[in-house]
Amino acid sequence: MPRPPQRLAGRIWVGSVTVLIAFIAYSSQIFIIWPWYGREFSFELVQLLLPFNLLVAFLYWNYFLCVYTDPGTIPRDWEPNPTSEEGFELKTLTGTPRFCRHCERYKPPRAHHCRKCKRCVLRMDHHCPWVDNCVGHYNYAHFLRFLWAVDVACSYHVAMISYRVWYAILYPYWEPSGFELAFIVANYVTCLPVLVAVGVFSLYHFYCLFTNTTTVEGWEKDKVTTLVRRGKITEVSFPYNLGLIENVRAVFGGSPLLWCWPKHPVPGDGLKFSVAPGTDESEQYAWPPKDPMREREKQTKHELPSSPWTFGNGDVNPALRPTSSKLRTANVPPYHPSYRGPRHRDGWRDEEDEDYVEEEEEEEEVQQKPGLRMRRGSEGWEATMPDRWAQLQIESAVNKES
Repeated sequence: MPRPPQRLAGRIWVGSVTVLIAFIAYSSQIFIIWPWYGREFSFELVQLLLPFNLLVAFLYWNYFLCVYTDPGTIPRDWEPNPTSEEGFELKTLTGTPRFCRHCERYKPPRAHHCRKCKRCVLRMDHHCPWVDNCVGHYNYAHFLRFLWAVDVACSYHVAMISYRVWYAILYPYWEPSGFELAFIVANYVTCLPVLVAVGVFSLYHFYCLFTNTTTVEGWEKDKVTTLVRRGKITEVSFPYNLGLIENVRAVFGGSPLLWCWPKHPVPGDGLKFSVAPGTDESEQYAWPPKDPMREREKQTKHELPSSPWTFGNGDVNPALRPTSSKLRTANVPPYHPSYRGPRHRDGWRDEEDEDYVEEEEEEEEVQQKPGLRMRRGSEGWEATMPDRWAQLQIESAVNKES
């Protein structure tokens, strides 16, 4: 079923990619190759440009199919049937079929929910912003053909432009004009980054094709490897790796002659998949294995008390104290209002002090000395500032005598 781009941002992305492909493909032919051949049709010109234009047409066709082909979603009335051969994936601990809370549907194996498309996608690989669509069961083959076409067409384009530059170096008579030179630089600047970026991306996806793995399952395999290395689970084999040839056939179909034909029907319905030879059919329903510790934590219910001030037995926590309580019980002098100890000053005693023994306190007579003055209501002496000049003179005289 045709599916046009859904959002305004998606239309902008798709339009930008279309314009970029058109600029690289046709500006090189019109402003570089055509003037080089003297603006006249010839057999050599057709021989050079015909394969390139066929690659561009093949690229556009697969890009159109990537954008407008529905990757596949779960049928509304589909439910797992354990008595039939139709597979369904189970949760590891509960043993119940996987269920999408957003779509409110059961999820078959390899299906995942896309937050951008807001639906579950069959055999979901990833959501591609360049096509404003999810890459899934029904358009994954178109996506791989599109990547292959971009790699080959960009390589052909770079070779064609480089041949023009090399020819100008060997024969200065055919030196390009300033206008042609500007388009040569512009084509290099736009085509080489595309070739490098898409080339690396293609290597990863062709590796996924040869191992029958999606991008999501690649992340899952990395998590499983980490769990095995940490000793949390035993080693588990990936259930969908059927072998090199069978993995390619699972995506492009049975006949190798039709692998490059875009309208070749996709094998399967995306609701069940073949497993590797010697693998139990039920192993695919338990993929990927979960972290047992994390799943156990999810099953444990932590109930909080109704009030943050209650203790475990429902009473107030006896150890609960204000954070400033230590400041309030700090050591203070006896005359301070917050003082809680026995008071023994000027013959006055604290009646609540049980350890107090009544004794007569002899007040020491403090003889006032010259240079010192006593502050009333204080327990200490307050000294005046010393005469530093006099002290220096005394120290100087002592040093001279010594």
